[in-house]
Amino acid sequence: MSNLPHEPEFEQAYKELVSTLEHSTLFEQHPEYKTALKIVSIPERIIQFRVVWEDDKNQVQVNRGYRVQFNSALGPYKGGLRLHPTVNLSVLKFLGFEQIFKNALTGLNIGGGKGGADFDPKGKSDNEIRKFCVSFMRELSKHIGADTDVPAGDIGVGGREIGYMFGAYKAAQNKWEGILTGKGGSWGGSLIRPEATGYGLIYYVGHMIAYAKEGSFKGKTVAISGSGNVAQYAALKAIELGATVVSLSDSKGSIIATAENPITPEDIEQIAHLKLKRQALTEFKHEGKYKYIDSARPWTHVKVDVALPCATQNEVSKEEAEALVASGARFIAEGSNMGCTQEAIDVFEAHRKSHGEKAIWYAPGKAANAGGVAVSGLEMAQNSQRLSWTSHEVDHKLKGIMEAAFKNGLETAKKYVPHKEGEYPSLVAGSNIAGFVKVAAAMHDQGDWW
Repeated sequence: MSNLPHEPEFEQAYKELVSTLEHSTLFEQHPEYKTALKIVSIPERIIQFRVVWEDDKNQVQVNRGYRVQFNSALGPYKGGLRLHPTVNLSVLKFLGFEQIFKNALTGLNIGGGKGGADFDPKGKSDNEIRKFCVSFMRELSKHIGADTDVPAGDIGVGGREIGYMFGAYKAAQNKWEGILTGKGGSWGGSLIRPEATGYGLIYYVGHMIAYAKEGSFKGKTVAISGSGNVAQYAALKAIELGATVVSLSDSKGSIIATAENPITPEDIEQIAHLKLKRQALTEFKHEGKYKYIDSARPWTHVKVDVALPCATQNEVSKEEAEALVASGARFIAEGSNMGCTQEAIDVFEAHRKSHGEKAIWYAPGKAANAGGVAVSGLEMAQNSQRLSWTSHEVDHKLKGIMEAAFKNGLETAKKYVPHKEGEYPSLVAGSNIAGFVKVAAAMHDQGDWW
């Protein structure tokens, strides 16, 4: 492997999956799946290109654009486009690799991929963002299609950017087709899509709480990191279900509330407006209602029942995981991709094995945050039929998908992961194995490995 570049994010995601598979009985029962693991860990195709655009001062700028088409065994490549200065192949390969198994857990016919560019939208005018998106899509349009690859939004790519890219694709290809999801509601988008990842996260955790015989969200105290789309809608749905939300955060710091004076839907609406303008939480005017902690994540500053990392990768460290366990948290679920470090996961898993019915529950992002891509898949279905479903129809389907993802992971863990009497099955192991087995079986049937 010494001839390969160092890709820390991808290597972390790969090792986490491999460790899970090797510590289960899967390879004992199906040794042939070792071959599938070798094949699924290499992308089918990586596209890298330059993006040349002109800023408002008429100066030529250039960025690196990417699309990692990782696996199409279950359907067209599906995964977001991220615009952020930290974007590189390691990050996109990790996200695309996770996407394969996340998409498999939705039960929909979608493969896994990811893409984006090292372009920073912050501080750019609408005109500059439009020019970048048009140039980016000019090249990407050669490699995507409704039955080939259907990107969505991710960090830095919202409805505005999707609109610019869709228009550029239509102009370049002379086709109106569902080649992007997250579109505007009046031109092919799905209702509930903006809310889907946050809502789906709450629906998934609701099943964790019920299975553990801990009731529902009603009366629970919830800490959430992040303040973007996922965090906002997770917070709103948790509040709707009777929970108390006591934190939100961004890259600059955290807002910490109390159970007596929690974060409200009105606060979240104000924060959403700030984020649309790409402003930090330091601009949130809360008139002293809440404590603001500079350069900190919320995990060591709260005492909660439920913790939901919804910001970015590796945002819960070993020390923060230990602090959550010590504070009495019972349910941890990732709204972000790979939100917990491997050391943090080890803390949660050790607690699960040693504390029986009082153990902490941990759910990985590939299961818990699958709601976003699930509704993206539903948007693809609506586009194929030239139909638009109601909010109720989409939300009902989303609830069913998240329930199935929870039960699939749970039952797969019971089947393949040894556990003692009174010990809850491992959701992280069950989710990893369930997603991997579905993709590997499809690859086998298609002749990718024998």
